[in-house]
Amino acid sequence: MTLDRGAVLERLGAVGYIADAQLATAIVLMRHLSRPLLIEGEPGVGKTEVAKALAAVFATPLIRLQCYEGLDANAAVYEWDYQRQLLAIKIWENEQRTAEETERHIFDEDFLLKRPLLKAITMATPPVLLVDEIDRADEEFEAYLLEVLSDFQISIPEFGTVTATAVPYVVLTSNGTRELSDALRRRCLYHYVDLPSEAKELRIVVARLPDIDRGLAAQVVRFVQALRKEDLLRKPGVAETLDWAAALMGLGVTDLRADAEALHEGLMCLLKTREDQAAIPVEVVERLAGRAG
Repeated sequence: MTLDRGAVLERLGAVGYIADAQLATAIVLMRHLSRPLLIEGEPGVGKTEVAKALAAVFATPLIRLQCYEGLDANAAVYEWDYQRQLLAIKIWENEQRTAEETERHIFDEDFLLKRPLLKAITMATPPVLLVDEIDRADEEFEAYLLEVLSDFQISIPEFGTVTATAVPYVVLTSNGTRELSDALRRRCLYHYVDLPSEAKELRIVVARLPDIDRGLAAQVVRFVQALRKEDLLRKPGVAETLDWAAALMGLGVTDLRADAEALHEGLMCLLKTREDQAAIPVEVVERLAGRAG
């Protein structure tokens, strides 16, 4: 399936992801060059959603590897099903199999538990492999991941080398909590996702919440856009905008100017620290709602 930039933009929009031309170009190139795509940006701007949207566009499974400090091969690549192996050994002992036969079969693929990386390279058709928040993983794991992405093969000492049946579409995301290595950056195509403009954020809200009143959607976006200009520790992302808009719909709100007190209480969807909630008293909410209307 050949897709140009215009077709990518159209298909992403059809699955509810509003992309820009630069991201569409990056997706075209990642397919053409078989290169991973590294996406950076602030939390909540839609980095993870890119991979989900790609899986929908390509009609292929999404395999997600959530990174964290201390992530190792057992969690990311594979491990052996030790309980089944022990059970099999007991059964084979009753069948009077030789030690050589037992050793030959105990590390068979039937006893191999495939974790995200191994699962991704052994699928018959290329899935979308999401390596989420790679900056949270240790540098040692990042180096190992780079090796896997360079050759798309994994060495299992007891089993042998597994080479990719079909090269997956790889999307890595980073919030910038740790500087990534130059080697990893050189391997990847790069795209930065910034907070959207008012017009783009309104398109996102309408696309993801098609039942929302257009007037309310416009008020919500203008309010959040203004809120981000306040002195906050953590500015709300697009994900928070969508949560808040959905919450307002559920509460039957049709105009942000109707009840500043209730609106202030509902800011838990947007402001996720005690300090930020304290920094936005009801008076500020009233002012922002008035301007949003």
